[in-house]
Amino acid sequence: MNPEDPRAQRTRARLKAAVLDLAAQQELATITVSALARRAEVNRATVYLHYPDVDALVTDAMEETVAAVARAAALCPLDAPRDRAPGPLEELFEHVAANAHMYRRMLGPHGSARFAARMRERLTVELTRRFTGGARPAGWDDVPVGVHAAYLAGALVGVIAHCVTEGTRPEESAPAFWRLFRTGCQSTPDDR
Repeated sequence: MNPEDPRAQRTRARLKAAVLDLAAQQELATITVSALARRAEVNRATVYLHYPDVDALVTDAMEETVAAVARAAALCPLDAPRDRAPGPLEELFEHVAANAHMYRRMLGPHGSARFAARMRERLTVELTRRFTGGARPAGWDDVPVGVHAAYLAGALVGVIAHCVTEGTRPEESAPAFWRLFRTGCQSTPDDR
């Protein structure tokens, strides 16, 4: 199968739409390939031709969401005041709140480990790129760039998961995360 073939792209689009529709209604662990095939109006073999399992399909279907989260995190100016979250971070948490049901399905206790891992991976890549491009704050030279980026990426995914499972409002979540994030990005006076 050629993934560039328009027919394959249409089929993948139908499968992605079907899995997101089903995920809006039920826990990911309860979505079967048979139900997915019925919803997408394809046969089970077609599902397996494109994806090895439902988790891989969910991860692919949420790829644009993962990219949006990574872009928003990468846009946050590290020198913004501690008491006010940057606009991109506020927008990110508003997006998460508006789509809380889907994030809860993806990151909750019965969610997709593959999705959470993909989100951490994309965030780590974006933050590593940013840090190696000169936007890394001073005072962290004793910590490898990749470790620093992975630490912050894991923190963001963890806070998003907490917010959607606990129902934290974005106007509380964004500033709280920002204060924690800045602490993880800035050196203390003792370190200088």
